[in-house]
Amino acid sequence: MKTITTMLAGCAVAALGVAAPMAAHAETACADLMKVTLTHAEVTKAVSEAVGDKQVCKVAVTSKPTKDSDIRLELWIPEGAAWNGKFVQLGNGGFAGQIPVVQFGRVVGAGYAVSGTDDGHQSKVVTQADWALGHPEKITDFGWRAVKETTDISKALILAEKGGKPARSYFDGCSDGGREALMSAQRFPGDFDGIVAGAPAAYMSQLFGISAVQQQAMSRPGGYLGAPQRELLQKASIAQCSPGDAFIRDPAACHFDPGKLACKAGQTENCLTPAQVVSANAMYTGRKDAKGAVAFPGFSPGAEGQNGAWNAWLTGPTDEARPHAMGFAFSSDAFKYFAFQDPNFDFLKMDMNAQFPMAQKKIAAEMDAASPDLRAFEKHGGKLIQYHGWNDPAIPPRSSIRYYEDVRKTMGDTGGFYKLYLIPGMLHCAGGAGPSNVDWLAELDGWVNTGKAPGELTAAAGRGQAPGGPPSQVLCPYPGVARKAGESWACSIPAKKS
Repeated sequence: MKTITTMLAGCAVAALGVAAPMAAHAETACADLMKVTLTHAEVTKAVSEAVGDKQVCKVAVTSKPTKDSDIRLELWIPEGAAWNGKFVQLGNGGFAGQIPVVQFGRVVGAGYAVSGTDDGHQSKVVTQADWALGHPEKITDFGWRAVKETTDISKALILAEKGGKPARSYFDGCSDGGREALMSAQRFPGDFDGIVAGAPAAYMSQLFGISAVQQQAMSRPGGYLGAPQRELLQKASIAQCSPGDAFIRDPAACHFDPGKLACKAGQTENCLTPAQVVSANAMYTGRKDAKGAVAFPGFSPGAEGQNGAWNAWLTGPTDEARPHAMGFAFSSDAFKYFAFQDPNFDFLKMDMNAQFPMAQKKIAAEMDAASPDLRAFEKHGGKLIQYHGWNDPAIPPRSSIRYYEDVRKTMGDTGGFYKLYLIPGMLHCAGGAGPSNVDWLAELDGWVNTGKAPGELTAAAGRGQAPGGPPSQVLCPYPGVARKAGESWACSIPAKKS
């Protein structure tokens, strides 16, 4: 793949008269970035506008590293002394399709230059993947290339405008953005000094597999989990594992069996039918292989009935609306357009032993960020903070544990560069009954610049927080401190024994 390194040495210095990075330099006028020549890319906009109390140079670029590529990206650079000398690249969500500019303001407000991409296609629906039909290069762009193009182009334009490279470069993303974060650490370990990977879809191909198992279970007669069943599961799981609380304080110690809720003879309410027990088990267990072993974990109990949890991602509000649930929609399109290139493929009828392994392998090649070898990133001096909500209904929190443990098995002690935080009561990336608001970027920046690794952190209640929970909780990096019986994953908050 071609990069823009020629611009760094040539265009930025010769064409624009930019001094060497460490030399004194008067900033290049924002509009003059239109004159920058980029390899297989073009600056389409460069305007100076006010963002809050800062004047910001907003740059738009279209990059076409292949004939079938159409990668859009934006970069905002605080002008003058408003820039703190650092750069943050933001990740996307879902199947992308739009540049995450709605998040740019908060990052620029803290003084950073910030960029993001649409991942190589334009769509207003994040679950939609029909853009991949007949376009293998666009699949590659989505998988990793658009992120790399954005990194290289953003750094080159910062150099052109400022006359120097960023003192620090960070990546910050959640969900698919968390996958992109880990992908950057794995494939391009020298690009970032620090990375925040929230609820990463690192095993993206496997997520579609557990979704297929769960949706197939709910599609069987009587298998749907409606609102009464979801509320029953939540109430029972919290009562067993964290009685009296708004969420389960110590999910790692919670072993909830939905079979205990099976209807007894003559019972028709406040219980689960045999088909619903199967569906609930599929939700918690995940996907099993042909030998019956768990191949990929399912979701943790405790938020089944919350609005924005299972009803949004797994079940839909009703059975009729289930195809519009995010997990259903993502997986259906993934198998149609990424794996089988067949708009009529029905993943509800897919043979999980014969067809899925082939589909999983094809998707994983471009999209999974599962390599546990982060030695080059560590050698570069990179720092990685990963976080995940225990009640995430989109990406199982135990998948983050799996990745962390794989890295530790590969590399040994990772505490010097890699921290994982699991947040009780948190949903996907934010929200839920548990306090989850942490300034992860500030924690990362502090670690990179001082060398002092984060330890216990206080998460506060934030926007989207469900009522009834505490205002804050203390988080420990996984696997946490030595715990006494009944002590919570939240480190310092005692949990009631189940």
